[in-house]
Amino acid sequence: MDVQRHLDELDTQGFTVIPDFLKADDIARVRAGLAPFLSTHAGRNNFEGFKTERVYTLAGRGRCFEDIAEDPRVLALLDKLLAPGYLLTASQAICIHPGETPQPIHFDDSFYPIPRPRPSISISTIVAVDAFTAENGGTEVIPGSHRWSDAQIAGAYDGYDADADMPPDLESQLVPMEMPAGACVVFLGTLLHRGGANRSNAERLAFSNQYCEPWARTQENFFLGIPPALVRQMSPRLQTLLGYEIMAPFMGHVTASHPTKVLRPGYINVVEAARA
Repeated sequence: MDVQRHLDELDTQGFTVIPDFLKADDIARVRAGLAPFLSTHAGRNNFEGFKTERVYTLAGRGRCFEDIAEDPRVLALLDKLLAPGYLLTASQAICIHPGETPQPIHFDDSFYPIPRPRPSISISTIVAVDAFTAENGGTEVIPGSHRWSDAQIAGAYDGYDADADMPPDLESQLVPMEMPAGACVVFLGTLLHRGGANRSNAERLAFSNQYCEPWARTQENFFLGIPPALVRQMSPRLQTLLGYEIMAPFMGHVTASHPTKVLRPGYINVVEAARA
């Protein structure tokens, strides 16, 4: 992969596409891995989508999702964009059903209250399991908006009122990401985007892994979401992405010990033992 070309596109337009991210066999494995979990969580608001299914904590739901979360092509970009020890902040599948309305326009690291313009604190990926079109709810982006100030993004979704009308001047600049199945769009956490309306007669399935700086709080609490017994079987690289690592000099320690010690057989929590 031409890492520098993708970095240049991220710098100039805020997003880049890896067109052949998943092969046909990989897509089949993803579909099979998702099958037991779909139809279990319907969206609860206009942001999640009332006609959208979501499967959270995806990295803990099967080996294929573990492998994708640490895909070397994505990590090659993250190694240039984030500080060492960066974290997986969110991992979810998204199935948009026919009749779904568009999401509010937003940017993924908006919950970090640092004035814009600024460097992105998180990096997002969205992988098309079904091809993305302008009709089936494919992601829509505003190229270049990763550089915009707070004043320029005024009226975008701020995490509170998902039913607020979006500014027409923002909506008019949205561009649909039309991608084949298996393609992956990588974009900066400061890029304005949304899930589009599904005006087709078929579902649109995708999944998203998002990563953040090692000092930032993650969207999903993987320490509670993925049992340590499962984490113990994961690769050291994925354990680091889930937070089982120290950020220098000592952020992330567990009672003055390295966090991977809690994964060792026979580990005894000293606080729990002292209170027993």
